[in-house]
Amino acid sequence: MDAWHKASAAELGRAFRAKQVSPIEVLDQILRQCEHVNGSINAIVAIDQEGARQAANASEKRFLTGAPLGPLDGVPLAIKDNLLCRGIRTTWGSSLYENFVPTSDELPVARMRDAGAVILGKTNVPPFTLQGYTSNALFGTTRNPWDTGLTPGGSSGGAAAAVACGLGPIGLGTDGGGSIRRPAGYTNLVGLKPSIGRVARGEGLPQILYDLEVIGLLARSVNDVSILYSELSGADPRDRRSLAAACAQPDRFKVLPAKQIQLVMQFGDAPLDPEISDAVGKAAHRLETLGCRIEEGTPPFSVKAFEDILETIFATGLATIVDALGAQQVDPALAALLTQGRGLSAPAYLTALNSLWELRSQGDRIFGAHDFLMTPTAAAMPWPASEPYPRRIGGRDVGPRGHAVYTGFVNVLGFPAISLPAPRSPTGLPIGFQLVGRFGDDERLIAVAREYECAWPWDEAWPPGI
Repeated sequence: MDAWHKASAAELGRAFRAKQVSPIEVLDQILRQCEHVNGSINAIVAIDQEGARQAANASEKRFLTGAPLGPLDGVPLAIKDNLLCRGIRTTWGSSLYENFVPTSDELPVARMRDAGAVILGKTNVPPFTLQGYTSNALFGTTRNPWDTGLTPGGSSGGAAAAVACGLGPIGLGTDGGGSIRRPAGYTNLVGLKPSIGRVARGEGLPQILYDLEVIGLLARSVNDVSILYSELSGADPRDRRSLAAACAQPDRFKVLPAKQIQLVMQFGDAPLDPEISDAVGKAAHRLETLGCRIEEGTPPFSVKAFEDILETIFATGLATIVDALGAQQVDPALAALLTQGRGLSAPAYLTALNSLWELRSQGDRIFGAHDFLMTPTAAAMPWPASEPYPRRIGGRDVGPRGHAVYTGFVNVLGFPAISLPAPRSPTGLPIGFQLVGRFGDDERLIAVAREYECAWPWDEAWPPGI
């Protein structure tokens, strides 16, 4: 295989074991691919060539002695720039962290190192990862490999763009309101947001989004996401949420007939791009051919209730972090959110948390007699890369989260969700749909996604010119 940068993590693992290629050779090819495409995409903003080469050399020695550490040994990946990697600058997309170089890894990054993965560097984010596109004053704008005039979304847009254009088969990011799933949908990738606590966290940046933000996984296939999830998941005493999540096994829930799916295409009166509606409808039909029972319905909850919680947590989280740093200003795109956060009272924040926990106590009821919910991943097609959000969807004016209406409720409830490629638009742009499962039902969600992928594979499709 000449184009190893297009190989999956599973394919690389098999090739390393068969001595078809070495981790060093794969790293060299991906670094060349980075030289070829990163200038126009701006996905990776810090490359640790020395550290990556040391890791690749160590991996090659393990394969030569027949003692690889696991399925991701020697596999390159990049880390979102809000996760700490020792010795690699971590800016969080903000000048307030411009010169911060951590001396230790955040727990999920440490698990990747322990698994033998080769860490290339850091991927671009918006300031404090609070926006649905990817641009900042430090590194500039990340562009969508499928059309460089458009955004890959955010806040994990850099990670998604990197995986989509062959800068490693897997990517590690975070999802606090859809930040993994929407970029996955915009770049023809699989994006998994696990249940809260399934991937333990610790020793990272200050918490900004309460427990809504979890580690998110990106890959070009469900199989690779499954491998990455297996290596990352598991409890750790440094994260008590992970200890609780370890007790939430799927068999604790009522046993339902397999693959009962409720399709919710429209959230209230929120607009939806017709191309997305058409593509998600086709994806639902595909699932029906696999034996799934699809029933269309309306959102079994108030969308506004979730949006109000998100807005309060986003605003107060930003204000808390910025004020703790002694800063007066932030990126202009976040100025209004900072002002809002500084104006919110402690009772307002506590009210939002109480509402959150009330919704979580009733969370499983939204499934009714269904195993999963199915929705579009985003309401809008990707928009110009220089714009923070689409101003219009389906001919109607929308605000900053108009495109993101389908994802935030999942974070509030703590559920797992996976974004999968639907049939692409008439112009060839990727479109995603989302499957949502009950809390702790991550493995079953992955299994259904794998069935869909086996019947309707997409991993041979690459952005033009990549």
